[in-house]
Amino acid sequence: MSAAAAATTSSCNLYSKSKLSSNLRGSISFPKISRFLSFNNVRPCRSSWLLLAPRAAGKNENAQNDGDNEKREVQKQRVLQQPSVSLSLDDVNPVGLGRRSRQLFDEVWRKFSGLGQISRTIRTDDKEALDALLVREGPMCEFAIPGAQNITVLVVGATSRIGRIVVRKLMLRGYAVKALIRRADQEVVDLLPRSVEIVIGDVGDPSTVKAAVEGCNKIIYCATARSAITGDLFRVDHRGVYNLSKAFQDHNNKLAQLRAGKSSKSKLLIAKFKSASSLDGWEVRQGTYFQDVVTTKYDGGMDAKFEFTENGEAVFSGYVFNRGGYVELSKKLSLPLGCTLDRYEGLVLSVGGNGRSYVLILEAGPVVDPSQSRLYFARISTKVGFCRVRVPFSSFRPVKPDDPILDPFLVHTLTIRFEPRRQRPVEVNATMKQDLRSFKLILEYIKALPTGQETDFVLVSCSGLGIEPSRREQVLKAKRAGEDSLRRSGLGYTVVRPGPLEEEPGGQRALIFDQGNRISQGISCADVADICVKALHDTTARNKSFDVCYEYVAEDGRELYELVAHLPDKANNYLTPALSVLEKNT
Repeated sequence: MSAAAAATTSSCNLYSKSKLSSNLRGSISFPKISRFLSFNNVRPCRSSWLLLAPRAAGKNENAQNDGDNEKREVQKQRVLQQPSVSLSLDDVNPVGLGRRSRQLFDEVWRKFSGLGQISRTIRTDDKEALDALLVREGPMCEFAIPGAQNITVLVVGATSRIGRIVVRKLMLRGYAVKALIRRADQEVVDLLPRSVEIVIGDVGDPSTVKAAVEGCNKIIYCATARSAITGDLFRVDHRGVYNLSKAFQDHNNKLAQLRAGKSSKSKLLIAKFKSASSLDGWEVRQGTYFQDVVTTKYDGGMDAKFEFTENGEAVFSGYVFNRGGYVELSKKLSLPLGCTLDRYEGLVLSVGGNGRSYVLILEAGPVVDPSQSRLYFARISTKVGFCRVRVPFSSFRPVKPDDPILDPFLVHTLTIRFEPRRQRPVEVNATMKQDLRSFKLILEYIKALPTGQETDFVLVSCSGLGIEPSRREQVLKAKRAGEDSLRRSGLGYTVVRPGPLEEEPGGQRALIFDQGNRISQGISCADVADICVKALHDTTARNKSFDVCYEYVAEDGRELYELVAHLPDKANNYLTPALSVLEKNT
């Protein structure tokens, strides 16, 4: 093998993500095919290239050559008589050529979907038969996912830049696809393949959203507000996500009731504070981490109470002026018969108050022998006003480092502790003086979050890059509110925050997966769509939020510590190693 061929082979192997599957809208060129062959370790066979030696010409051959020469002269005359074609710069502009090739591809796809896929007027029996034939024996069998024909995915914002690619990727893999669009214009409908079930509705309208989630198993939310008006941002990016997640949760609960059971996506109610009797069993206690005899006489003391107010609120309030002191609210758990916390992945608390931080403590061990119990803790932060705090069991750490990790099956006591240390001022009126040693916590409910293996809801959010500074704060506020509502829903979620979107083929460059709003590059719409589809069945993507962009070199002194996914294997399984090092619920 020559040096040039060796260099070409090594460069092709660097990109192990197949371009044939990463961008459905691009055309396939010879370099892409050669890279695909190189990726699959397929090399041209040298023996297939044959060199034929010329033979001596005889008389019959000379006569035949004279006839061939006359035919060539006639063809040359016909070519010279044809009018000449002039080319301008616009005709060879790469952007224009790419746009026209993309239009041609869309037209071919539209005709293909009309011939090989299901018309919306076909009977149900014929539709099921053609579905099976298309997935198992059609041209898309190379990309089909096992069992995908039994999964219906609802794509919200199916006509958006990312949504259109998501729809085609799902169909190539054999999924049944429903699309929620706002208008039924023919121009909008023509953007989608014919086999897609279209639902007309508005994400801000709960009634239409309920009809859209009927029969769906998973949701990919690609919709975004088209304007910076606060009302549109709130309706699409915040309220829309809330309506979809709630309707999907209600749909799962309805199916569970029909099966005379309980939905695997339903939360388990541990405590709900709706009356004075709901406070029974909760105990208020005081304590100190250490006893300083000298400073004891200068301490101001501590006090706490838990009461049900006239406003119908359960309030845990008080103050701690002692050094090293704390107050806590504790109760032994009483779960329904047959329910254990090992079937759940964490806790969610709906609370309000003045924005203090607390320590959540779980006591685990045999109930009959308290001496064998072990303590595990996790710190939580609240906001001024009401909020929901999600605490996975994986975030609890043992008080004694030598103790084993938490086993939720053995949890029998829950404690909420307030301590003055590590309290930070909250953003309120600057003229108001804050005393970080006092607290007020309003409890609404405590629930356990269901566990699961896969993602139920994929949300395409944004990182804030590429947005005008004048509207960036409004957009991010609405996006983050939508993310929070999804995290509180109890569904398995994946939040993707891409950099500025670019209209170019996917699979061209390595990707960076990060957390912490540190990315600074853009990313292809096709790459974002590919991440959304892969996240549906990737267990490492469940309950994670992350930023993603193209690989880049950081400035000196500002090096990053993300995982660069170089797409290492034939199955394009780059998402699992990329997300395995990222934290959950961020």
